[in-house]
Amino acid sequence: MTGSDSFKAKDELRVGGARYTFFSLPRAEAAGLIGAGKLPYCLQVLLENGLRHEDGETVGRDSIAAFSRWAESATNPAEINFFPTRIMVHDVSGIPLLADLAAMREKMAAAGGDPNTVNPVRPVDFVLDHSVIVDVAGQSDALTQNMQVEFVRNAERYKVAKWAQKAFRNMRVLPPGQGICHQINLESLARVVWTEEDADHGLIAFPDSLLACDSHTPMINALSVLGWGIGAIEALSASLGEPVSMVMPDVIGVRLVGRLREGTTTTDLVLALTRTLREHGVVQKFVEYFGPGLDSLSLPERATVANMAPEYGASVGFFPTDAETLNYLHLTGRGDRAPLVEAYCKAQGMWRDDTVERVYSDVIEFDLGQVEASLAGPKLPQSQVPLSRAHQTAIDALAEGVGGESAVEDGARTGNLQDGDIVIAAITSCTNTSNPRAMLAAGLLAKKAREKGLTAKPWIKTSLSPGSRVVGDYLASAGLMAPLEALGFHVTGYGCMTCCGGSGRLPDDIAADIAANNRSVAAILSGNRNFEGRIHPQVKLAYLGSPPLVVAYAMFGSIVRDITTETLGTDKSGAPVYLKDIWPHSSEIEQVVREHVTQDLFVSRDAGSDSSGGLWEEIDAGDGEAYAWDDSSTYILKPPFLDTAVKQQPMRNIEGAAILAMFGDNLTTDHISPGSRILEGSLAGDYLSAKGVPSTDYSGFLQRRSNHEVMIRGSFNNAHIQNEMTPERRGGWTVHQPSGEVMTIFDAHSRYAEVARPLVIVAGREYGIGSSRDWAARGPHLLGVRAIVAEGFERIHRCNLIGMGVLPLQFQNGDTRTTLDLDGTETVDVLGLEGGVAINQSLTVHFTKPDGAVIAADVQCRLDTAREIAWYEAGGVMPFVLEKFARPASSTRLH
Repeated sequence: MTGSDSFKAKDELRVGGARYTFFSLPRAEAAGLIGAGKLPYCLQVLLENGLRHEDGETVGRDSIAAFSRWAESATNPAEINFFPTRIMVHDVSGIPLLADLAAMREKMAAAGGDPNTVNPVRPVDFVLDHSVIVDVAGQSDALTQNMQVEFVRNAERYKVAKWAQKAFRNMRVLPPGQGICHQINLESLARVVWTEEDADHGLIAFPDSLLACDSHTPMINALSVLGWGIGAIEALSASLGEPVSMVMPDVIGVRLVGRLREGTTTTDLVLALTRTLREHGVVQKFVEYFGPGLDSLSLPERATVANMAPEYGASVGFFPTDAETLNYLHLTGRGDRAPLVEAYCKAQGMWRDDTVERVYSDVIEFDLGQVEASLAGPKLPQSQVPLSRAHQTAIDALAEGVGGESAVEDGARTGNLQDGDIVIAAITSCTNTSNPRAMLAAGLLAKKAREKGLTAKPWIKTSLSPGSRVVGDYLASAGLMAPLEALGFHVTGYGCMTCCGGSGRLPDDIAADIAANNRSVAAILSGNRNFEGRIHPQVKLAYLGSPPLVVAYAMFGSIVRDITTETLGTDKSGAPVYLKDIWPHSSEIEQVVREHVTQDLFVSRDAGSDSSGGLWEEIDAGDGEAYAWDDSSTYILKPPFLDTAVKQQPMRNIEGAAILAMFGDNLTTDHISPGSRILEGSLAGDYLSAKGVPSTDYSGFLQRRSNHEVMIRGSFNNAHIQNEMTPERRGGWTVHQPSGEVMTIFDAHSRYAEVARPLVIVAGREYGIGSSRDWAARGPHLLGVRAIVAEGFERIHRCNLIGMGVLPLQFQNGDTRTTLDLDGTETVDVLGLEGGVAINQSLTVHFTKPDGAVIAADVQCRLDTAREIAWYEAGGVMPFVLEKFARPASSTRLH
């Protein structure tokens, strides 16, 4: 690393006998960088990154001075470059990323270059956590059986991961069975302050930061590590040393006051915050928490709040470093880092100090004492509702036609399901399983319930999927695993599971009843997302809640009855038992936390060890630098994207395009690219059957993401998606133009491809909300979609689209598909691209009706940075990076 150091920031810090070079914010402010000490903590991390990487080219003096202008006006939409300390990926995004790297190596070798040039230059942690499925539940050997099935089902995928561990430098692979990447990151991988040897500066200290291929990456913000979610497309670029080009964000300060009242949990807090912040509007902004309310929140509770940043729309939910940060480092066996963390943060002015007035774009005050017990549902995480009214939202959803007639009375059950019955109850997700108070509260409630003789309803599939092995350890230590298992909550796996759609098959009789009678059944989970069809394709209503509420609802059995007033059942004497009778008191929870959540549990769990019972070691991945593709594979195919990229050099207008589909507001990445099981009779299922795969082995779209033939058939083919061009049909249908024939979107793509006709998508607000699902951009690209014209885009998805060469265009001047009276029959021309575009340039789109009438609309070209323009010109990230590596005179910018 060499540096210009325009602001004379280079300094020295001595801690415990060691000497560190660091780039001092106070020194930079004294040298003219006015306002550095008033910046939000999260922006100070970005500023330090700029000071450390200043080279006069990628990072110049002006881009550093932009922080002073931000401090002056609390906003500044200047473009800056950010170099993350490290990258983290999980298997769902990571396996396709590895396949991309392997394809790039082949392309480089074919062009006569050095394939080893294509190699991560920053540390990459690859955590295999998203592929385990709840195939077996409710029995003592569920964990063992599910892990065995996982390794059989994912043998080809895990072989790629193990090959990569040998083939690439700077890549660490954490085998399956250890937990969820975000929780492992929080409990083990993160350092808060990073140190490494530098050729120019010796031992250097700087803030830990990361980008990760999952939208819930901000969970690590609780530990004062700046990080956010990106797609695998952008992660590919960052891992190869490319900077992340971004517009300086507005920062919303959330001042927390008060403390949670008795009977509420951090889950209730984050659901209330999600609703509040969504209503306020924090999309694509940073959120930073401060104020006296932080003193009552443990670090795992802060992690719950930070984890759901994507649900409230923010890029990050940052917490400054304070004494609780150090406490957590000690608890999790990283106490040796605490002296450096404290000294560094205090020297930089990054130590939490509520008496220092910091500049925020806006400030919201939030009283923890006003939070009440809640759920969120039936299909959006921001739809928070008080627990006492949750049943009414389900009844209202049924009345609106979600399913058939609702049977809201429990009555004498004959064994048949009723509308509103809960069929899945899952303690799952890093959001809440990272929180010992929440998990132990679930165990205590289960213990009290069993003491009274209560049981779970027999029609509910119950599961416990902790985010790390430590959770199982402290539940067992506290004697709470047994009562949880007695209610059916056996550990089914240590991974994402139900939260990301890996809920597995429902029992045959339950599935048949739902299908035969069009039942509208429900799921209750301690997760972060409940979009239509995400949890299970047969479950129409899904609610998010705290782990103890998941246990309570497993005994209650229905979402259309009021759990706050009706009985959960009767005790051994026949007396009614209510929720309040078994809800644990906060003092009970705190005592169990103190006694059983101990340092030795964390120290004994070594991240990176093989917890698979030897299954990981049995995988033979070979030793070759090039990956051995198998053309007969139904899991791993060589990705085609370097061949399908549409280069824009020179940039050209899009002319004569057809509208492939039109969608309304809040189209999620789950709608665009499902993550659920692949169903028999679906396009993807038929493809696999033709390849000889039995329906029992279809697996899911998340596991098949490195097979583009499967994934393109799933694109825009969610059973719950509604193309406004086919209002009479839900699912992946459209109307081909100009024939007017109704056909699947996949078949229409094939017809359009025969005549080389480009395609566009037209949509409403918040297009692409949800998971950082790269296939929600890869799929449209392969379908021939050249542009998306929408009223607004979610941040990660917009970036992913550009990374695949798909142009995001945003309606202006109040125009929408509705105000323009579009019906999908129009021919589309995007004008103003010829010769190149500037950042956020205005373009004109002509929608030509079949009768020749032309409707003109102004749109904003959402290429927000110069680097995004360069990506689009190259046809996407992969060709952009490969071209750079292939140029003999080029030099990759490292650290």
